[in-house]
Amino acid sequence: MSGASSLDWLAGPAGPLRGELVVPGDKSVSHRAVMLGAIAEGVTRVRGFLEGEDTRATARILGQLGARIEAPAASERIVHGVGLHGLRGCADDLDCGNAGTGMRLLAGLLAGQVFDSRLVGDASLSRRPMGRVIEPLARMGARIEAAEGGRPPLIIHGNNALQGIDYEMPVASAQVKSALLLAGLYARGETRVREPHPTRDYTERMLAAFGWPVAFRPGEAALSGGQRLRATEVVVPADFSSAAFFLVAATLVPGSELRLRAVGINPRRTGLLHALRAMGADIRVENAGEQGGEPVADLVVRHAPLRGIEIDTAWVPDMIDEFPVLFVAAACARGRTVVRGAAELRVKESDRIAAMAEGLRALGIAVEERPDGAVIEGGRLRGGAVDSRGDHRIAMSFVVAAQLAGDQVRIGDCANVATSFPGFEALARGAGMGVRRAG
Repeated sequence: MSGASSLDWLAGPAGPLRGELVVPGDKSVSHRAVMLGAIAEGVTRVRGFLEGEDTRATARILGQLGARIEAPAASERIVHGVGLHGLRGCADDLDCGNAGTGMRLLAGLLAGQVFDSRLVGDASLSRRPMGRVIEPLARMGARIEAAEGGRPPLIIHGNNALQGIDYEMPVASAQVKSALLLAGLYARGETRVREPHPTRDYTERMLAAFGWPVAFRPGEAALSGGQRLRATEVVVPADFSSAAFFLVAATLVPGSELRLRAVGINPRRTGLLHALRAMGADIRVENAGEQGGEPVADLVVRHAPLRGIEIDTAWVPDMIDEFPVLFVAAACARGRTVVRGAAELRVKESDRIAAMAEGLRALGIAVEERPDGAVIEGGRLRGGAVDSRGDHRIAMSFVVAAQLAGDQVRIGDCANVATSFPGFEALARGAGMGVRRAG
């Protein structure tokens, strides 16, 4: 459980969720916008940038490497690009904080530079294995040293003659794919990545928006080195992963009706939408359009009773970040929900299968933990105490669970919510949820 210096929340039933919300900008798009802007030619303007600790860490690192990034207003960045070969080395550590996305993508970007770099992270990130990105980058000619077990810090040696590869990924991962494509910008020949299941195509879409020729379709992406990136304007859509907590809460709490404005609905991101609808959720997509090259829409959700289902494994790669809150939906559904094919949850900011199983059991729900998922028996939640293990998505998921609990829930170790969703408490309270800092 959390220590005296950490942040705990008290959460419990308050009332129906009502009104309209705008959740913060997409974290994945924000990372990529400042990265590509930094190595583009010209000035890139980013609107809707997520003001979270993870994305700020990435912007700060790019500043250490010589790209001037201005913040004229909240959620805005002006990135003065230095061109593909304009970054310069920094003798100081490059601190990614808690940002696994930032570290993996930067590993690919830095593998093509002429200077050495050292990527470090906080205690949580330093426990996360990076072998899945180190191994294929090494095949391209990168030289990367890591701590035992392929964990950070990563020392990335420069001045390598990278060579494009045709790589078939053993496990689907948008972060690994993106790292290889970023390294491919600096490689001779073609870099092609094939996936066992299609993953998010944010990097491919954004490379195209910056003018780099890239061929992609679900499950495969390819590009050749030797091109140029040209500055552009990026409008970051609202983050579907952040919207997910409100979609589930409004579905579960009787009397709720909520509109979430201009949410990114990239088809490689919305597996949770399919799963919730299959469970009986009432979620409508309205005002569909495009923003910064990404599909967006308003999501209108009303309370609806849910039933347990077997989660289609085809949805898993498209909802990997949303599984903690799906576990909450399953806990409140009638019957049994079965999750398979989600072993990647074991190596996120926490072991998310174990963290959710432990927490839900503490609140009275029967959960059978499996190596790649869980079986969750829907039931009645009671009050109690749970440990988020310093994982932002676990913490916010238990705030949602607490709205259906018979008494208050104390959620330990919640400070890392600021990494991805600054202002969550205030937005949740404004929508009708009961949550406050523990005294």
